[in-house]
Amino acid sequence: MDFAASPIIILNPIDDVGVARRSMQAGAPTGFGDLAARELIGRGHKVAIRAIPNGGEVKKYGQVIGVATQDIAPGSHVHLHNLAMLPSEHEHQFSVDIEEKGMLPEAERRTFMGYDRGLGGAGTRNYIGVISSVNCSATVSRYIADYFNRLGGLDGFDNIDGVVALTHGGGCALNNKSEGYRLLIRTIQGYARHPNFGGILMIGLGCETNQIAPILEHYRMEEGERLRTMNIQQHGGTRKTIDAAIAIIKEMLPGVNSATRTPQPLSKLKLALECGGSDGYSGISANPALGYASDLIVRNGGTTVLSETPEIYGAEHLLTRRAVTPDVAQKLLQRIDWWRDYTARNGDELNNNPSHGNKLGGLTTILEKSLGAVAKGGSMPLKAVYEFAETVTEPGFVFMDTPGYDPVAVTGQVAGGCNVICFTTGRGSVSGFKPSPCIKIATNSEMYEHMKEDMDLNCGGIVTGEETIEQAGLRIFEDVIAVASGKQTLSEIYDYGDNEFVPWQVGAVT
Repeated sequence: MDFAASPIIILNPIDDVGVARRSMQAGAPTGFGDLAARELIGRGHKVAIRAIPNGGEVKKYGQVIGVATQDIAPGSHVHLHNLAMLPSEHEHQFSVDIEEKGMLPEAERRTFMGYDRGLGGAGTRNYIGVISSVNCSATVSRYIADYFNRLGGLDGFDNIDGVVALTHGGGCALNNKSEGYRLLIRTIQGYARHPNFGGILMIGLGCETNQIAPILEHYRMEEGERLRTMNIQQHGGTRKTIDAAIAIIKEMLPGVNSATRTPQPLSKLKLALECGGSDGYSGISANPALGYASDLIVRNGGTTVLSETPEIYGAEHLLTRRAVTPDVAQKLLQRIDWWRDYTARNGDELNNNPSHGNKLGGLTTILEKSLGAVAKGGSMPLKAVYEFAETVTEPGFVFMDTPGYDPVAVTGQVAGGCNVICFTTGRGSVSGFKPSPCIKIATNSEMYEHMKEDMDLNCGGIVTGEETIEQAGLRIFEDVIAVASGKQTLSEIYDYGDNEFVPWQVGAVT
């Protein structure tokens, strides 16, 4: 079939549906033989290309995405009214697709211009961070950041990207032996060690459950030129704390400002692979293009981190095949089992439908969304599975267990050490994620043109047939290196990203 000319895209010869390249009115030809649309098919939505009986499985990407709830005639719109979720049941094969193809010799691998932080890795940015241990110190932390960012406190220190206030809604009324506490302190220490920070100031209230000293002790962190701590009650209130904190950061400024970019190997690049506001084109254009870029980064010695466990559910069998050992595959399945239990005890289920925006964009079931989401991970072997916010140490393609909620997922990836983010979107997500730069990648040209001020790259040419997945993936790869070397993303130009530090809150708040 002529991919560029056909009004629909068929992703696999055994599929039961095609995806509309553009809206089609009833009677319009689909380009699949003599088949015409029986009704309006919106762009990005599915059209049946063969008869599907009531109760029959429906395939897309060559995989089952749901079951028909009524007889579906060829040319019909396939969506919420006639397609339902079914439990994900797969024969999980372990470690059968683990060949590392195309790894480049070290002498031929690409580099980026980054900040050498020694054993702490390489930074792609040079921020100072103010981390609140508890919500009670959030206001003070923001006032401190505002002094430097908005009131001229950084005048003369042009090599510092800014002061970031990392505030959150927790830190107290939780058991310090609980799962939620462990996730919080793991996240905080991950940001405190992040190579995109040249300096860190941690601020507590003083009486909260989440004390700073135990975090430093547990993670073997010591105060020094780069890391300082304080609390409000000890300093005698908010104004005195703000004044003292400003003085501390002023002491840091010359040292942080003196950092310079030098050539760094791609082995020091950790790229977060994320998608949000997905549509029917996500798994066709931007996600597989990002997957191609992910493979290029891995072949050059770098690390890419896929996440969002609820959004790989139903496609996890594709990842277990790529796990380098059965233990890695088993750990992934254990995390999915944890999610089944977690959703059940909270009155929810893992077999959920996509979001409102996903549905408007043409996605019907979580199986369909997951199959498209996994495409971001490319084709290289799965080297490791990490729990939320664990430090990523294994080079290559890895997975991190996170929720599907984008701010929480990316917070975990950044805490794990990701120093660049690629975020694909079909509906138009607009977040930034300081301290790591975020490259927004549009799945379709209509949204890209409509939200051009927020989208860094467009993969809509894949949908129209003007560009291949490989060509778009190479563009993403080159942009990742440019951004890692200092090129500003649009969210950075507009100074977005101060509100997306969202640690995962799990468990009882008492």
